[in-house]
Amino acid sequence: MKRVLSLILCLAMILSCAACGSSAKNTAESAAQPASAAESGSAAGDTITLVDQADNTVTVPKTIDRIAVVGIWPLPSVLAVFFNSAEKIVAMPEPSMTAAKNGLLGQLYPEILNAKTDFMSGDQVNVEELLKLKPDVVFYSASAPAIGEQLKNAGFSAVAVSVNKWHYNCIETLNNWIKLLGEMFPENDKSAAVEKYSNDMYDMIQKRVSSLTDQQRARVFFLFQYSDSSIVSSGKNFFGQWWADAIGAKNVAEELTKDNSVPVNMEQIYGWNPQVIYITNFTKALPDDLYNNKIGSNDWSGIDAVKNKRVYKAPLGLYRSYTPGADTPVTLLWYAKTTYPDLFKDIDLTKEAKDYYKNVFGVELTDEQVNSIFTPTAEAAGGIK
Repeated sequence: MKRVLSLILCLAMILSCAACGSSAKNTAESAAQPASAAESGSAAGDTITLVDQADNTVTVPKTIDRIAVVGIWPLPSVLAVFFNSAEKIVAMPEPSMTAAKNGLLGQLYPEILNAKTDFMSGDQVNVEELLKLKPDVVFYSASAPAIGEQLKNAGFSAVAVSVNKWHYNCIETLNNWIKLLGEMFPENDKSAAVEKYSNDMYDMIQKRVSSLTDQQRARVFFLFQYSDSSIVSSGKNFFGQWWADAIGAKNVAEELTKDNSVPVNMEQIYGWNPQVIYITNFTKALPDDLYNNKIGSNDWSGIDAVKNKRVYKAPLGLYRSYTPGADTPVTLLWYAKTTYPDLFKDIDLTKEAKDYYKNVFGVELTDEQVNSIFTPTAEAAGGIK
């Protein structure tokens, strides 16, 4: 019996040692295996790797508390509504600040008015001043790769954001901005909600205007900037073309193919004779300035849009609505209803705007705030050159 007990005890000890050895080997092998990028970021809790809108692979901190925006003027407003707070925004361009002070952004998120703007002079970035603000990430324009290199060389986590990668399609651009932010801040991801609302709005408008004949399509002109010395519009390759196409209208300046904004003259405008004129918030001009020829020596009195009092100032919500931004779906509806009031007479713009901001972003607007979106002042164009 003693011999049997001794044999059992020895066997138990051998099996125990083998198990320990196997466990140690497995632990060592596991430690030696390289983790996937996702597992590495999650385990370390420090970084996220993504592809930005200039197709650069970039690494950013997983925890981002301080954000600077360089050159993408609408982006601070998108960030604020994305977080439903502007606390993270520490720096942005002066034109972004001007829009915030004269639109809803500064009312809804007054903390954004504390963001610094003096780190930029025009399009130039003062790296030393930006470093003092200690941003965790800096957003810059994908069309300015030299600034991106400058930021990266200075040690910033720099992420490129594009305004024209999607051919000036405001809805696609907004959807892709929100998608990028959703990758960086998954806990705040609103990409599905924004995309559904935007696409549903676009499809509804397209359905209604699809029955218009070529003769019924309104001839529209976008007055992008206007001063004593220049008139600037949108040709085929700028946002105005997309807005016109999206509401079933004709951009009278479509024949101009220069990228971005295009200088034009009164002779061209008289030749086009638009039925509707939209004035952006990138100029201080108001409809009354055209009705009464208050700017420069130009005479607008012979243009159909002026004769019929169909000159309108574009909305200013969280930002200047001519560009992509959080306001894009509501702006699209405003353009459609303003251009074709009979086709959209059943649409209550105030209700639609309130529903959109509340259901998508959790922002509740008063009737007065919504009204202010559609009645912007000239001051919103301050700081734009």
